Amino acid sequence: MELIMSQKVRAESRDRITSSPNSFPIVGVGASAGGLEAVTQLLKFLPGDTGMAFVLVQHLDPTHESALTVLLSRQTLMEVREAKNNLRLEPNHIYIIPPNKLMLLQKRRLKLSPRTDGRNDRTPVDYFFCSLAKEANGRTIGIILSGNGADGTLGLQAIKSAGGITFAQEEKSAKYPSMPGSAVAAGCVDFVLSPEKIAQELNHIAGDFKNATPKTEIKNHRPGEERAFDDILVLLRQRTAVDFAHYKYATLRRRIDRRLVLHKLHSLVEYRDFLRGHGGEIKELFNDILIHVTGFFRDADVFRMLKKKLFPRLLRSKKPEDPIRIWVPGCSTGEEVYSIAMILTEVMGGNKMHHTVQIFGTDINERGLEKARAAFYPENIESQISAERLRQFFTRINGGYRINKAIRELCIFARQNVTIDPPFSNLDLISCRNVLIYLGPALQRKVLPIFHYALHSAGLLMLGASETIGSFSDLFALADKKGKVYSKKAGQMRPAVSFSHLMPEVGNSGGESLPAAQEPISPAISDVQKQADRILVTNFGPASVVINKHFEALHFRGRTGLFLEHSQGEANLNLFKMAREGLLLDLRAVVAKAVKQSMRARQEGIRVQQNGHFIECSIEVIPFAVPPSQEKFYLVLFLPAKELPAETDDNKTQRIKKAHHRTSDLTELANLREELAATRESLQSIIQEQEATNEELRSANEEVLSSNEELQSTNEELQTAKEEMQSTNEELTTLNDELESRNSELEQVNNDLQNLLASVNIPVIILNSDLRIRRFTAIAGKMFKLIPGDAGRP
Repeated sequence: MELIMSQKVRAESRDRITSSPNSFPIVGVGASAGGLEAVTQLLKFLPGDTGMAFVLVQHLDPTHESALTVLLSRQTLMEVREAKNNLRLEPNHIYIIPPNKLMLLQKRRLKLSPRTDGRNDRTPVDYFFCSLAKEANGRTIGIILSGNGADGTLGLQAIKSAGGITFAQEEKSAKYPSMPGSAVAAGCVDFVLSPEKIAQELNHIAGDFKNATPKTEIKNHRPGEERAFDDILVLLRQRTAVDFAHYKYATLRRRIDRRLVLHKLHSLVEYRDFLRGHGGEIKELFNDILIHVTGFFRDADVFRMLKKKLFPRLLRSKKPEDPIRIWVPGCSTGEEVYSIAMILTEVMGGNKMHHTVQIFGTDINERGLEKARAAFYPENIESQISAERLRQFFTRINGGYRINKAIRELCIFARQNVTIDPPFSNLDLISCRNVLIYLGPALQRKVLPIFHYALHSAGLLMLGASETIGSFSDLFALADKKGKVYSKKAGQMRPAVSFSHLMPEVGNSGGESLPAAQEPISPAISDVQKQADRILVTNFGPASVVINKHFEALHFRGRTGLFLEHSQGEANLNLFKMAREGLLLDLRAVVAKAVKQSMRARQEGIRVQQNGHFIECSIEVIPFAVPPSQEKFYLVLFLPAKELPAETDDNKTQRIKKAHHRTSDLTELANLREELAATRESLQSIIQEQEATNEELRSANEEVLSSNEELQSTNEELQTAKEEMQSTNEELTTLNDELESRNSELEQVNNDLQNLLASVNIPVIILNSDLRIRRFTAIAGKMFKLIPGDAGRP
């Protein structure tokens, strides 16, 4: 029954794919400095009947009219037009972006908007390519030609993710190789060729698209093709250990069809046989299937909701010692994981809160995880991230940006298949946006209970705009409709969760069989023991405090008021600032010993003043760490002194006799005590002076940091000015190329006119605007008695 349903879903998907109108391919071409020469070479080798529509996005000078339309129309048989707002695309036409405009594609119509000095103004190629990827249903081709910078890289990634084909000009043929080089380095380019060879490949692809009519596509899905499709999935499972049988058929077929076009194959049977003979192609197909469109702060409204509502509410519900745990399945190259870490850092910093933060990013694509761990991204992320966040969370190096160490340490990346591998537990938030849309119904019914299992009692699940919890309303309640955030419903029974390759059974009725009712799960013995230990420590444990490496108190237990008290003035949780009189010196010594030796330290016989008299206690400091973090913490225990045994009459008599013998020593003892008190006061004064010096050094350090931030800000302003100058230079280079082309044409016309004048035998005189003779024929010179080359008035 499941096989029949799967075939029905496949048939419906094919109908949607093949019945779409106006399915001619659209080719987006991006270029900058040196782009005119590359585009000219490309068009020279393209026929006029490719059946494709070409859209050229060139970095142009916004203050000058462009001559690209005139210049390129002489290089091709296709009609070349400057783009107009709401202009509908037609095959065998070339559309050129006008100066000082941004352009995108909506419903196969070009939409123009004025430049506003915003983020997209620096990356007009990315802006158009991303809209092209959304609108053209996989029948897209992206080409990056000569130019400076990294514009176009994100757009090519979007086109490839949507099932399109991508090209970049090879470095040796590009006048300015930065733009195509950035795309190649990002791993989103299928072909790296010269403009001439790109044109040849486009001819082949155009022929494949022309032959792939709806009628032929339906014919290609005969039973033999269905078996070939299943065989391809088996090969993938055997080589990658990932079963794609229950992924969305339309997505899989679009990715496979893309590989067919790249290898000039015409059927799934041919491609299956090709896979069997080329093991490397299986890996390429695997990576193609797992391509996800991602980016920093994608869907800005969602991240605003996280910052304004969700994270503040989460932090208010947390105790200081409670960790924050977040999971991002299907994290791809890590942009969303780092975006969440930045937002959480901003919220925690604003509220001066400190928690152990763990953000897990998982994916089954090891190539994407490697990029995520490297935390290095191209410079075109400037269009996604504000200048303030770039300054705060990134370091600019080698033509790109690396995320700062403080953010990287919050994020952990691991390979995991969410459908079969055990999940993380006790999570506060799961951000699974635009992952479920790639999974079939059976996998969705398996994954959602896993998410419920992984969240703690107040955990939240965040889905993409096109995703829902389906029939699992008994497990999740809607918490924020606009942000697609769901809260976990706590129940007495957990849903049945299995971590295996086996899929749920499907009954004869076509519905999934439900798990049998389970008895409430009894707590494990270890859980009972932990609860008992917690009660003992809370009620009967000694007074203690947990401090960090900066000696700041993080957590108090027991009656610490006998040993610690807040000082007057500004609130301060420094352990030594809170120590009662008589405790500071010994407390500082034993803590310093534990920190230096990184082992347990103990000091006994310490006298602490309490209500006008002194009591004795012992202090023990125990270092510890909380895996997987290597940060050290210290547990400071205040242990009361042991009680002395009751004194008998005989002992009392002996003590009195001994006291008479020690009378002479009382004076000396008093002197010693006075000296000790003076020494303590002197030492206390030295400590206070040292603390004052430390405060001055801290203040000086803050001034240095402030100066460093000012220098960094100045450097960023200079970098921005450099980029603006570079952009202006690219626009001037493009304008210069156009002028050179015009000069060449004028020179050719001038030569032709010179030859014409020299060859005709009629009197001709050419005058300037001031009626001075510029040029004349020989016969005219004889008639008017002029010497050839004269420039006098007639």
